Amino acid sequence: MARHHYRCPLRWSDMDSFGHVNNVVFLRYLEEARIDFMFRLAPGEGSESFTGGSVVARHEIDYKLPLVHRHEPVLIESWVTRIGAASLTIGYEVKDEATEDAPEKVYVRASTVVVPYNLAEGRPRRISAEERHFLEKYLDEPAGSRAESRVAA
Repeated sequence: MARHHYRCPLRWSDMDSFGHVNNVVFLRYLEEARIDFMFRLAPGEGSESFTGGSVVARHEIDYKLPLVHRHEPVLIESWVTRIGAASLTIGYEVKDEATEDAPEKVYVRASTVVVPYNLAEGRPRRISAEERHFLEKYLDEPAGSRAESRVAA
């Protein structure tokens, strides 16, 4: 299973009056990672690929730690947690990777339901075989599910 890695820069304007990245800004971060994943990496051009259109049907975000402005980008890992006939779910972790000096820090765990969309016809469409083949390389469990299942056991 592969995960897409996107290094997202933090902007001074991302902070709120409490000195950390505003909760709404995280949606922009997820969008940047998703667009990089689905539009830069996904195969194909035209109406039968993600580059032809998709819409967000749902976001779910769990805020774990505050993220403050700094010059280094934050890492956003994204992967696919579910592939349906006409929708898919992308999981994310917004984090700093572990180093020799510091453990991994997860700021946000999130998911987005994406629906492929035929822009010309103005309606949702099914996931193509080519798209499904691409997505299956990134298919894995939702964020935190392995750790949560170990704790429950």
